[in-house]
Amino acid sequence: MAKEITRKIKLQIPAGKATPAPPVGTVLGPAGINLQEFCTKYNDATRDKMGDILPVEITVYEDRTFDFVIKTPPTAFLIKKIANVKKGSTKGKNEMVGTLTQDQLREIAEIKLPDLNCYDINEAMKIVAGTATNMGIKIEN
Repeated sequence: MAKEITRKIKLQIPAGKATPAPPVGTVLGPAGINLQEFCTKYNDATRDKMGDILPVEITVYEDRTFDFVIKTPPTAFLIKKIANVKKGSTKGKNEMVGTLTQDQLREIAEIKLPDLNCYDINEAMKIVAGTATNMGIKIEN
């Protein structure tokens, strides 16, 4: 018989740096799961991606056990990292703060493809390009 799902929790945690302290502890504590066990499993699973912020979906079951799925880093995080900018433009696409080449755009799209709502790398590139443009990142042809 399948376990009954009590709740689903979504968090964004730096890879390999989950601790029972806030924000992880304050969100997962009321769910009744073992914080130390979650932190250990998450840190082991994300150790190879240190420095990245990774979204995680945690499914908590009735018997206080849990499963989690690690997603790809947020698109804005990847754009800032590859374009080497601290933050996006405050004025959106009206103020350019950095540039991305087509190869860099393809690299980000390939990373994000499993989590995007498309099947083709060209469609994924269009989605990433839209996010980059709204962040004030120019796409070079």
